Amino acid sequence: MKPIEIKEKFLNKKILCSLFGHRIITTRNITNHFKEYKCTVCNLELTNDVNGQKTFLTPELKEINETLIGFCKKRLHTV
Repeated sequence: MKPIEIKEKFLNKKILCSLFGHRIITTRNITNHFKEYKCTVCNLELTNDVNGQKTFLTPELKEINETLIGFCKKRLHTV
């Protein structure tokens, strides 16, 4: 596939999401309050922030979510 074709397909998906909105599904439950989400059309990844609003999933937030999972697992096994 040529780079131009890949770029056109990616832009078409972005345009669809900008016109009709994202189709977001929950991909992973971190805790009861934190979750990871993904758009099924453009593969945009989101997560909850401290205020409970959805924000872009950056590598830093991904590491924070992994740490939260570890803390929750340790807490559940020691209690």
